[in-house]
Amino acid sequence: MHAKRKFAIGAGAVLAPALALTLGASTASAHGYISNPPSRQAQCAAGTVSCGEIKYEPQSVEGPKGLTSCSGGNSRFAELDDDSKGWVATPVSSSTQFSWKLTAQHSTSTWQYFVGGQKIAEFNDGGAKPGATVTHTVNFGNLKGKQKVLAVWNIADTTNAFYNCIDVTVQ
Repeated sequence: MHAKRKFAIGAGAVLAPALALTLGASTASAHGYISNPPSRQAQCAAGTVSCGEIKYEPQSVEGPKGLTSCSGGNSRFAELDDDSKGWVATPVSSSTQFSWKLTAQHSTSTWQYFVGGQKIAEFNDGGAKPGATVTHTVNFGNLKGKQKVLAVWNIADTTNAFYNCIDVTVQ
């Protein structure tokens, strides 16, 4: 009977780390992106624009908070920073809804929207966990014509954020 206990403890000690790695990998593989109007990574995923790795994981553009790049500082997704790549600008009104598709819901501090380095909208979630989709209505004010929107999802319990650039033409 003593030998069986040792085996059970030994097997548990071997399986626990493997289980922890498996569980950790599933939550780390997905997060979120703006699906409408289509963000640059959504355009890649849909094949609207020819792209590299980002087409397989549009939800993974994550980097330290406070960045201003479409790639979130992630060199794997640097093509998102290329304004000459042929991104399709979606016609929008001066008050437009942005819809996020979240494949892993993280406690959220804020959602921020910038145009030309200026913040045009912020939504404070106070650490709440969002649902699988989140929609914000953003007012462009007096801005007209072609604009590149940088949308940032700031996670409450980490130092990271998720980055999206959306090309629009404000009517």
